Amino acid sequence: MIPPMLKKSEIRDLIRCPFCGDDPLYTAYHDEEWGVPLFDEHKLFEFLILEGMQAGLSWITILRKRENMRKAFAEFDPEKLVKFTPKKIEQLMQDSTIIRNRLKIEAAIINAKSYLALKEKGQGLSDFLWQFTDGKVITNHWKARNLVPVTSPAAKMMAKELKANGFKFVGETICYALMQAVGIVNDHLVECYRHQQLVKNKHPMRKAK
Repeated sequence: MIPPMLKKSEIRDLIRCPFCGDDPLYTAYHDEEWGVPLFDEHKLFEFLILEGMQAGLSWITILRKRENMRKAFAEFDPEKLVKFTPKKIEQLMQDSTIIRNRLKIEAAIINAKSYLALKEKGQGLSDFLWQFTDGKVITNHWKARNLVPVTSPAAKMMAKELKANGFKFVGETICYALMQAVGIVNDHLVECYRHQQLVKNKHPMRKAK
């Protein structure tokens, strides 16, 4: 979160990662969400679905449709998603306010089933995702956007294990983007004001079970 004592002019002039450009929605996401360590099961599941929805699209497209997606997908509640019928899927395919891709919509339902199956085995999604870095944030120190990778050994392993547990749209590139989004990886550029903030905040880590 941006320090509350900063003036509007100071907030505007902060150095940020270049990917968010000048779009206020993207800037707010960068400042308040991207790279912040996240352990909440429900929110992690939402990000997992949204990252899969992004495949082949820009993230700003997802951000612009996120609120409508939440409404359409029952607030990303797995218990409700698994009850979606073929008729419901057809209704979603007619909804221009969301990502209308049948495979991605069906994957969201499949992933809800896989999420619940994990819970039945006694493992939450948070512990599952964080196990690939032993429950620790990986802080990188990139000086330029073109140096930031699109995958990593941990992302490859995450993708492999998610697929083994029945999840869809979870390739290694999607998994690495997920790791960046939920703070498993801090990939803010070193010149970005959020990089050092996240390091100084020392968000609580926890060991994967």
